[in-house]
Amino acid sequence: MKKPEILFLCTGNSCRSILAEVTFNALAAPAMHAVSAGSHPAGYVHPRSLALLRREGFSTEGLSSKSWDDLTVTPDVVITVCASAAGETCPAYLGPAIRAHWGVEDPAKATGSESEIEAAFDTAYRILRHRIETMCQLPVAELMEKDPAQLRAELARIGSLEP
Repeated sequence: MKKPEILFLCTGNSCRSILAEVTFNALAAPAMHAVSAGSHPAGYVHPRSLALLRREGFSTEGLSSKSWDDLTVTPDVVITVCASAAGETCPAYLGPAIRAHWGVEDPAKATGSESEIEAAFDTAYRILRHRIETMCQLPVAELMEKDPAQLRAELARIGSLEP
């Protein structure tokens, strides 16, 4: 059975998709693998994202903001993490992948005090982590092969979960 390749996609690839990529690879390895990319990459990983990942015990070595044009693998599953309900336009990946939308507010756009901005990053991370933990309980490779419609439905359901 093929090892599923997951793409977490956003516009800037500096916060949410990076948080998802690192968290997913830490929790899902070696059964699945994730990358992240953006349709219009920011060119940097947000320093607060890096700090949060390090606080959570994850390595941040080698992380970068990447364009979907630079992907070296074809994803089996594409999960967009933009918060389209907040007026943010999510990119549409045009490949043959199974698609799902897990909208999360962009912590990079948070305003207020230091603690309020920190809380926005923490909230985004906790939502993504909860959804990733739930996805890791699915037989993704088996569903990809035998019942992609069920996988699509499960991923859509997971996209509405809050911790």
